[in-house]
Amino acid sequence: MRTWHEIRRFPLAVRLLLVNQLGVNTGFYLLIPYLATHLGENLGLSAAAVGVVLGVRNLSQQGLFLVGGSASDRLGPRGVIIAGCALRTVGFALFALGDDLAVLLAASVLSGFAGALFNPAVRAYLAQEAGDRKAEAFALFSMFATAGALIGPLLGSALLLVDFRTSALTAAGIFAALTVAQALVLPARKAAPRTGTVLTDWREVLGNRAFLAFALAMVGMFTLENQLYLLLPDGARRATGWDGAAGLVFLVGTLANLSLQLRLTRALKERGHRARWIAAGLGLMALAFLPPALVAGGSGGPDGAAGATLRALPVLAGALLLHLGVMAAQPFVMELVPGFGRAELTGTYFGVFYVVSGIAAAVGNAVVGWAMDTGERGGAGWLPWACCALFGLASALGVAWLHRRGSLPAPSRPAVPATA
Repeated sequence: MRTWHEIRRFPLAVRLLLVNQLGVNTGFYLLIPYLATHLGENLGLSAAAVGVVLGVRNLSQQGLFLVGGSASDRLGPRGVIIAGCALRTVGFALFALGDDLAVLLAASVLSGFAGALFNPAVRAYLAQEAGDRKAEAFALFSMFATAGALIGPLLGSALLLVDFRTSALTAAGIFAALTVAQALVLPARKAAPRTGTVLTDWREVLGNRAFLAFALAMVGMFTLENQLYLLLPDGARRATGWDGAAGLVFLVGTLANLSLQLRLTRALKERGHRARWIAAGLGLMALAFLPPALVAGGSGGPDGAAGATLRALPVLAGALLLHLGVMAAQPFVMELVPGFGRAELTGTYFGVFYVVSGIAAAVGNAVVGWAMDTGERGGAGWLPWACCALFGLASALGVAWLHRRGSLPAPSRPAVPATA
């Protein structure tokens, strides 16, 4: 009830963007987790071709975030959000209707570029509309995104009982509905008049050393957050010997996010500078990888369901700590990003930030994957967990150091009305 009251206090644009994110994640997770299986088993593509199709989609999104951010600043975020959702509608429809490699590659490019357009634009619009309540807005944004990430796979698995085409067309329909809703309801905001070129904007943002240092310090956050899809599910399966244990990792995080995110953000916002809670959240994320290291050696201990449950507990405790760390840090990270520069470049700052995050996630996952393989060959199951803990600790120390130097922007404060 309190969450609903908090939502109603925001402008219409913010409320629509929250619903938009619910729909975006529902449509995305309804399709993408099952795409590789469809390409390989239903269409008979080779593993190399499947990798190319999936890689092109990821590259089209991560590599073009900067373009989407600049488009948001230059053209206004509303039109860019609508264009992004429309492009993803077409891309997902092509996945449903096409079985030729060229069509599938076109679908990957369109759906990836769509994400590159609307992701920075949505965050820029949210930051502008939320005013001094950015942290709460991004906390709610995370909750709606989490709900969509839960609904999507459940709906997708049900629709796959019919066929993949039905699932993909449903996902395309969701994005089509979002496109229409935004076109009809999302208020238009004129972009500020510009004098320089896009390259001038990029040079300004890339020349902001404090911002780049902060973005690099966030490498740990993005790398560790990605372990919710790589290391932690693998650890749960290995500890219990049950493939379904991976789903418990997501269930723990979803319940924690939906029940605690907003109240945690509001409580922390009133107690000290944002950088303190970002560093503390990163430290908690690092700590999250220590309990699973205790059972990383495999299936030692009691046999049967009781033994599997006992071995699962440290992994689930780690998943909960990781989610709590993300919940503590992420809304304040999103709040600080626009504060590094001019309001007219908010989209560009988010675009650069997400380019860095994409590179960080790719490099970090490669390092963790290497540590997993090395640890398995050498009987050192603890190695990837220790590696992740070091990533988080390094990021926490980096943010604390930037705060100590005074390199981080102060949080926005509400304007004081002038007296008559």
